This record gives sequence, structure tokens and C-alpha cells, in this order.
Amino acid sequence: MMNKIMTMVRKELIDAARDKRSVMAGLSYAIGTPLLMCGMFMLLIGQMSSPKDLNIKIEHANNAPDLIKYLSSQGITHGDSRSTDDQGEPLDVKDIRLVISEDYAAQMAKGLSAEVILIADNSNEKLQNSIRRLERNLQTYSAEMGSLRLIARGIDPRVVQPIKVKIEDQATPDSKGGIILGIATMTMIYAVFISGMNLAIDTSAGERERNSLALLLSHPVSTRSIVLAKVFAVTVFAMLGLLLTLIISKISYAYVPWHELGFTVNISTDFILLMLLIGLPIAMMAASLQLFVSFMAKSFKEAQSYLTLVLIVPMMLSMAASYNIAPDTLQWLPVSGQQQALIAFIKGREIPMLQLVLSSVVTLVITLALTFAMERSLKSEKIIFGL
Repeated sequence: MMNKIMTMVRKELIDAARDKRSVMAGLSYAIGTPLLMCGMFMLLIGQMSSPKDLNIKIEHANNAPDLIKYLSSQGITHGDSRSTDDQGEPLDVKDIRLVISEDYAAQMAKGLSAEVILIADNSNEKLQNSIRRLERNLQTYSAEMGSLRLIARGIDPRVVQPIKVKIEDQATPDSKGGIILGIATMTMIYAVFISGMNLAIDTSAGERERNSLALLLSHPVSTRSIVLAKVFAVTVFAMLGLLLTLIISKISYAYVPWHELGFTVNISTDFILLMLLIGLPIAMMAASLQLFVSFMAKSFKEAQSYLTLVLIVPMMLSMAASYNIAPDTLQWLPVSGQQQALIAFIKGREIPMLQLVLSSVVTLVITLALTFAMERSLKSEKIIFGL
């Protein structure tokens, strides 16, 4: 029986390899996603390590020369539609207004509270970081002025700070990098579902539309052997996508300047081996799920539509594990349970073996159930001929 299954697996893989466009489309996610994520991380690190000057509209700036000087030292300056940079190019002036009250200087001289008004649209996502940056600098300047006022009155500023909180961060550079890599595992696991999807649709709904499914079932081979061969073939493509994702991530992540944020991201060989080991049952479940849904669909396009909706479920489970919002019940389910074990390994913690084993067992049980359901469904003329 195994010889027949392996022969059919080779047949499925050879048929799939002939359609090079379909193969590349299926593996494009595995190749492109790590590169896109590295580009995004480089862009974010560049913005965080060397923030650009923030140009805003400041009204009545002459009333608060010290405040304006402080903001300027922090890269926050006044600009308008006519302002230009050193090269004569117009400045990117944010739609943020800082209005300094008319009595600002008088109130500061009396040691009273002086009012400044920050006017901006906080619902504008493009302005939120700039607004927070301006707010932080205004609060810092206010705290410094308050300390100077206390010193001028002979009062130690520490009097108004009854509790001094000292934080000792025990995280290592590797464990800090594990936070980023933990989020990256979401894209790695999702590669298992994307890479084999095209083959799953083509070898099920596609074969039925080409009238080759009925011909295949007429051969002296058991339906179970045919189903297992298709599951194994799609699993091979899914694992190939995962392997490509891991290799490209290991190479490309090395070029991201993580040191500028004070941590390192290292995709070790141990992590790759553990990911492949944990990813195998997930790949088998993904293959059986995609094949089952594709067989239930009546056409190739219908199968594509159904699978697009079905793939939302593993994505949500993966996101719940990545952002640590998964309730306790999800820790024992496929995808989320395995991913939380991977995140624990990345951060140098003890792997929850019971959780990992049970979630993997549940994954295999779902795989067997879907495989058995496909075997039974392929004995129905409605499924074979798409009636």
C-alpha cells in the first residue's frame, strides 16, 4: 500500500511542478514575506533611532522664547506653507498648532501656570506619533520648570517625589529580540497554509473540472490511498514553503540593524529544527483542511473563495498567540498552542511540553478526521462530478 501511495505522491508532485507559475505563486508568500518584514523593520528602526524634525505651526512664539528654544533642541520647530529647508525645498509642515497664551510670560514670571494649547486632529493616524512626541516634550519641559521653581524657593525637588521607582530589566538582548521574532512566527506558520493552497485546489477541484478525478478513481487503487497521497503531496509543498521562509528569514534578518534598539534577533538552527518539527502536524492539518474544502466546492473558483474564508481561522489563532491575547482555552488548540510553545523557546523560557503535545495531538486528530471524511465523500457521485 505504501508503494502505491508514494507512487501517487510522486505523480502529484510531478504534475504540480509542471505548472511553474502555480508553484511560484504558491511559494511567493514564503519568499516575499520575510523580505517585506525586514524592509518594514528597517524603516521603523530608522524612524525610531533618528526621528525627523517635526515642523508645526506655533502661534505667539515670542511669548515663550525658552520653550521654543527647548522644543527646537528636540527637533520641533515652527513652519508654515512658505518655509523651506536648506536646499530650498518646501518643508513638510504637520497640521498641528501650538498656541501660546498672551499672558504666558507674565504667568511664568509670577510662578503660576502658563497655558499652551495644542490643536490637532487626534483621529488622524498620520499625526498621532507627532502629537505624542510634542506632548512628551511639553511635559518634560513642564517638569523641568517645576523643579527649577522649587529650587529657587529653597525646596529640594525630591520632596514632591515621595516614591522613586527603579526598574531593573532582567531581559537579555536575545529575549528582547524574542518579542519581534515571536510576532514573526505568525507569518512563518501562515506560510504553511499559503504554500500548499494552490496545489490543494488544483489536485481536487481542478482535477474534477478536468474530468481526471473520475478516471483516477477508476484505477485499481483504494480511495484511502488516493486521499493520503494528495494529503502528503500538499504537505510537502507546505513544508517547502515553511523551510524557504525560515531560510530567507535567517539570511535577511541578519541585515536589520537590531543593535540600534538594544537587542538582537537570531534565528538559530535549533529554532529552525523546532519550527519544522512543530510545523509538520500543522502542515498535514492544513493540507487535509484545504483538500476537504476544495472537494466540497463545486468549482475551482468556488474552492478559492471558500479557502480564503477558511484561512481566516488559523490567522486569528496565530494572532491571538502572537499578541498574548489568547484565553486559556486557546492554548490547547492547533496553531495557537504550538506557536506559544515556539515563543517560549525564543524567549529562553521553558517549553510548555504538555500544552505542545496536546495541541499537536488535537492537530493530528483533526487531520485524521478530515482525511476520513474525504475518503467517504469521494465515494459519492455528487462530489466526484460536482453535482
